[in-house]
Order: sequence, then C-alpha cells, then structure tokens
Amino acid sequence: MSAYRPGVAAVDAALMLEQTPPAVWEALRGQRLFITGGTGFIGCWLLEALLWGHEQLDLGLQLSVLSRRPEAFRAKAPHLANHPAVTLLAGDCADLSQVHGQYDIVLHAATDVVSPAADPLAVYHDIVNGTAQTLRLAERCGASRYLLTSSGAVYGAQPPGLTHVDEHYAGAPDPALPNSAYGQGKRVAEWLLACQRQRQPQLQTRIARCFAFVGPYMALDAQFAIGNFIRDARNGDPIRIGGDGTPYRSYLYAADLAVWLLTVLVQGDHQPYNIGSDQQLSIAELAHQVNATLGGRATVEIARAPSGAPASYYVPAVQRARALGLRPYTSLGDAITRTAGWTAPSTGVS
Repeated sequence: MSAYRPGVAAVDAALMLEQTPPAVWEALRGQRLFITGGTGFIGCWLLEALLWGHEQLDLGLQLSVLSRRPEAFRAKAPHLANHPAVTLLAGDCADLSQVHGQYDIVLHAATDVVSPAADPLAVYHDIVNGTAQTLRLAERCGASRYLLTSSGAVYGAQPPGLTHVDEHYAGAPDPALPNSAYGQGKRVAEWLLACQRQRQPQLQTRIARCFAFVGPYMALDAQFAIGNFIRDARNGDPIRIGGDGTPYRSYLYAADLAVWLLTVLVQGDHQPYNIGSDQQLSIAELAHQVNATLGGRATVEIARAPSGAPASYYVPAVQRARALGLRPYTSLGDAITRTAGWTAPSTGVS
C-alpha cells in the first residue's frame, strides 16, 4: 500500500470512498481521464476522491489535468499535482487542438469564479468555446463518458413562490442583463452536449447543474457569502450582510459533492441533474449559524430591514439525484467547522 495520504481530513476521505457506490469505482477502474478545472474548488475535490479511490482500491487510474499554471498548482497542492497517477498539462480550454492521445473520460469541471467586473462577452465565449473544445477532444480521443459541470444559473431567477427549482423548470437568465453571461453560456454549453449526442450517440454525456457548496479549497475572500461569514466569524470580526438577509440559499459539503459528481458520471443518464442541498436557510440564518458554530465571538450586522417583498430563492430540488441514492451526508454545522479548520492559519494549509 502506498504511503500517499489525501490532503483533506480523514473523515472526508473515508466518506468519499465509502459513499461512492462500489459499482462506480469498478466502472472507473483502469480509466484514463482528461480533467479541466482540476486545480479549482470542484476539481481539487474530484482529484482528492479519485486519487484516494485509486490508492485504496488499486484502480490504476491515469489522470491528465489541464492547468493554466502547473507550477502554481504544484505549490498549492503538491500531494495532488505530484502524484504518480497525475500528469499536469499546461494550457487552458481556449484551444485543445494540440492535445492528443487516448482518454476514456472527459471531465469538464472548469467553473471559474466570475468577477462582477468581468467582460460579459468574454465570460460567455470562454464557457461556450471551452465546452466545444472539450467535446471535440472527447470525439477525437475516443472517450466513452463526458461530464459537464453546469450551473443552477441556467434557470435564471426563481420566481416568487418557487422555493425549489427542479430540472424541468423552463426559466432562463434574463437576456436583457449583461451580467447573465454565465448562465447564458452554461445553457448553450448544455445545448452543445445535446448536439454532440446526435452526432456521437456512443458518447455518454452527463450534465451536473451545480448550486452552492462549502468546504476546504473554497476561497474565503471571494463573492461567496458563506466563505466570508466563516472568515469573519473565525477572526471574531463583524459578519456584515449587505442586504436584508432574506434570500434563501443551501449548501452542500464538498466531500458530498465529489460523491454526487462521480455517481452521476457513471450511473446517471443524459438529462441534467441538480447538484446541491435542498435544505434551505436564509442568509441571516446562515450568518447566525456560522457565528454560533465557530464560537459566537462575532456580531451579525444586517444593512437594512426586510422590505416585505417575497424572499428570493436559489435552492435546487434534487429528486433526480436522490433516485440515484444520493443525499447530503454532512451536516451544515460540520461543513462549517471543517472549512474553518482547514483555512485556519495554524494548519499551514490554504
């Protein structure tokens, strides 16, 4: 047995190994995977799960990971980047024409955080072109499986009264808003998969519409409310909510996310799957829970009182995922604790 150890907590490594169905691990045995986004939040968790399964079950995986900055990834996560089963490929999704070889599975997990200041057209084209490039690669390299990490942003704003959006909801991002570029791009990316199925029916395409998550590898200084709350509560700083605290969100823990994605990849069908928790709470409730979980040293400051307007929701219905036997395995309290512990300065890990 190798001396390799995952970079996440033992309880998370055990969860990913044990909750991923044995049939999924067997389907992955000996597979050659090409992975985009492998150095980001979702990608790192996929690598943690795959490499731990590889080690514990002697899977014989070969993982080729596309990275814009391989040396930066080696510095960030050397246990992943330097693993013998991992080959880092310098580049991005803009042009994969020079990538050759044989791959059994393409995991297109590139889901960059989009800055509010980003050029909407650039965001849109990056998403659409990246999907087109990875689909061409899947066809060229003879892949049998392809997973797209899409987004709940494809639904647009949930209308008042709809607390949980399911995969059949026909809403869409508002085309009059330039900042809907991310959702618009993901919708077209999904459409490209439908076109690919028509021309290459032997390629098993899967779509994972990802919602909100929490866990190690998540940036605490980006536009993620839960990350900001964990940072401030851990430091004893005020937890500030810019609005009225009434929007509802839900959060799936990252180790659970890895199990869901691998299961959808192998045991799902070509229709989209919502990926996330259906256990909603308001942003104000979230702030208070984070504070209480991490010792209650912070104060919660809400910028304005509720207006009385219907609360907004960004929460998935996950019946399709539950039909595959999937569920949230980690409580929100434990997810908050583990995320805060991972990012604490004393751990030496970030």
